[in-house]
Amino acid sequence: MIAIIDYGAGNLHSVKNALDFLGAQCIITGDRDEILNADKVILPGVGAFGDAMKSLEDNGLSETVKQAIDSGKPFLGICLGLHLLFEESEESPGAKGLGVFKGKVVKIPDRGLKIPHMGWNSITLAKSSKIFNNIGEAPYVYFVHSYYIQPSDKEIVSAYTEYGQSLSIAVENDNVFATQFHPEKSGEVGMKILKNFIEL
Repeated sequence: MIAIIDYGAGNLHSVKNALDFLGAQCIITGDRDEILNADKVILPGVGAFGDAMKSLEDNGLSETVKQAIDSGKPFLGICLGLHLLFEESEESPGAKGLGVFKGKVVKIPDRGLKIPHMGWNSITLAKSSKIFNNIGEAPYVYFVHSYYIQPSDKEIVSAYTEYGQSLSIAVENDNVFATQFHPEKSGEVGMKILKNFIEL
C-alpha cells in the first residue's frame, strides 16, 4: 500500500490517478498510523513553502513524515514535496522546513527567461538512480516552479535541468527520492518513474 500524504496541499488526485492507472494500491490520507503502516509514502504538493509547512505542523504530520523516512521505507517527494525536505526557502523567510536534507530552496534567477519555469524540459541524470532506471537519455518531463533546491551535499542530486543555468531538480539518498518536476504529468517517462518507485 502506498500512502499519499494529505495535508491540504493540492495535486493529490492526479498522483492517485497515475498510481491507479499503474495498478498500485494507494490511499490519500492524513492519518499518522496509515502513513506509518504503508509500504511506501508519497509527499506531493503545490503552493507556497511556508503555508505547506504550517499545514503539516497543524495536522501533526511533520514528525510523521520524518518517522516514515527514518523507518527506511521508500519515500517520494514531488515538486513542493521536494522543497519541504530542506531546511528553508527564500519563498517563505523564517519558515523552517523538515530538514531531512541540509540546504535551502532559492528563487530561479531572472536571466530573461519566463518565471515560473513552466512546461516540458529535458533532464540530465547526475548518477544512476533507482527511479530513473530505463527512462532514456535526456528525457523530457513537466515542470511548474519558480524555486529550486541548493543542497549542501551535491552527492544527493540525481538530476539537473538547464533553464538559464543548471538547476538541481531531483535527489536520491538511501530510501528518499524527490523530484522538482511532476512525474504524474510527464507522460510515458513520468509513468516509468512512478512504476520504478512502485517496484522498489
